[in-house]
Amino acid sequence: MARIVCAMSGGVDSSVAAALLVQQGHEVIGVTMQLWPEGVEGAEQGCCGLSAVDDARRVAAKLGIRYHVTNFRELFNERVITDFIDEYRRGRTPNPCVRCNQFVKFDALLERAKQLGADYVATGHYAKVKYDGDRSRWTLERAAARAKDQTYALYNLTQDQLAHTLLPLGDLPSKDDTRRLAADLGLSTADKPDSQEICFIPGNDYREFLRTHAPDALVPGAVVDLSGAVVGEHEGVAMYTRGQRKGIGAHGPEARYVIDVRPESREVVIGLAPALMASSFVVEGMNWLSYGGPDDLPEGITAKIRYNMADRPCRLTRGDNGLEGEFVEPERAITPGQSAVFYHGDVVVGGGVVASVGA
Repeated sequence: MARIVCAMSGGVDSSVAAALLVQQGHEVIGVTMQLWPEGVEGAEQGCCGLSAVDDARRVAAKLGIRYHVTNFRELFNERVITDFIDEYRRGRTPNPCVRCNQFVKFDALLERAKQLGADYVATGHYAKVKYDGDRSRWTLERAAARAKDQTYALYNLTQDQLAHTLLPLGDLPSKDDTRRLAADLGLSTADKPDSQEICFIPGNDYREFLRTHAPDALVPGAVVDLSGAVVGEHEGVAMYTRGQRKGIGAHGPEARYVIDVRPESREVVIGLAPALMASSFVVEGMNWLSYGGPDDLPEGITAKIRYNMADRPCRLTRGDNGLEGEFVEPERAITPGQSAVFYHGDVVVGGGVVASVGA
C-alpha cells in the first residue's frame, strides 16, 4: 500500500481516479489546487474555483479520505498566466494547459506530496505511465480511451516525475465507463459536465481577457496581404493567431485567413487558404521521453501540432536552425507557440514548442 496525493479538480475524472486508488487499498490524500488569482470574475465557478472545492470535498468525504486545499495562485500566475500574455505579445499562440501540467500539477504538487510523505501523485488524466526495462526508461503512452487521450498535454513530464505519477484512468475504455463507475460509487460528480474552457478565462474569450489584463499589448498596426500591400488596420498582434478567419476585417469573393503574425513590425499578414499549408517547422524546448534524441529514433514517427488532430507521419532531424520536424504531407496552420508532440505508435517520443514554420 502506498500513500498517494490525488489531484482533485471537482470533476468526475479526478473523483474516479481517487476512488480507484482507494479500492486498490492505497492511502489517498485528496488535494485541490487553488489556481485562480483572487478577485477574478468567474473564479468561483471555474476549474479549481470555490465550487470545485466544494465538489471535491464532498467526494473526499464520500470516499473517507483526507482532503486539503493548497494555494498555488502565485505560481500559476507567474508560470501560466504571465506566460500566456507574453506569448500573445510575441505573436504566438500558447497552450496554458501544457504549462500548468509542467510547472504546477506534476512539479509543485509533487513537491507538496513529498512534504505529506506521499510516494506518488495521481491525476484524472487519460494516459498511461509504464516502465520500459529494455531501455531503462519510464514511458508515457496513449490511453485506452483514444477519444479522450491527453498525452498531448503531458509530454513535458520528466523521468523522475513519471516514476512518481499514477494515472488510474489510463486503462478505462471510455469516458462513459468513468461516469458509470462514478454513478455506481454514488459520487456526486457522476453527471458533472466536462470543462471545455481555459480555466482562468471566463467565457473562453481570450481576447477580452487580454484587453482587460494586458491593454499595453494592444498596439494598432497594419493588416497586409502576401504582397505587402496594406489592406486594413488591427488593434494589436495579440488578437490574432495563424489560421484565424473571423475578425480580420477582410472582405472578398474568397475567404482570407491570418497567415503570419509579425510583432516586430506590428503586421498581421492575411491570405488565401493554400498559404496556410506547410510541412516543416522548428521545435524549441524539446523534452525527450522514451528516446534520447533524433539520432535514436525508430522508423514510423508521427506528430500532432494541435490537441484535437490525428497524428500524421513526420520526420524529426537536426537541422541548421535546431531540431526540425517535417510532415510527409503538408499540414494546415502549423502555429508558433503551440506544442508539437511526437509518437511512435502509442508511445510518446517527446515534444516541444513550435518556434517557427517553414515551407
